[in-house]
Amino acid sequence: MDTSPQASAVQLALYRKLDSRARARIAVELSDAVRETALAGIRRRHPEYNDEEVWRDLRIILYGRAREQD
Repeated sequence: MDTSPQASAVQLALYRKLDSRARARIAVELSDAVRETALAGIRRRHPEYNDEEVWRDLRIILYGRAREQD
């Protein structure tokens, strides 16, 4: 963990004070930030990829490879 237990406790207390709408907004923002970080990492590792290939790799990271049907 990169957050001290004290800082984590403060953050948790602040989150608990928020209403559900505010917590949902934060969750969406965090999800967007993680996705953008993952996309940037794919682009850095594969500068030759076009946008479709970048998004394909993100889907593989998130959901795994599709298994072939028998």
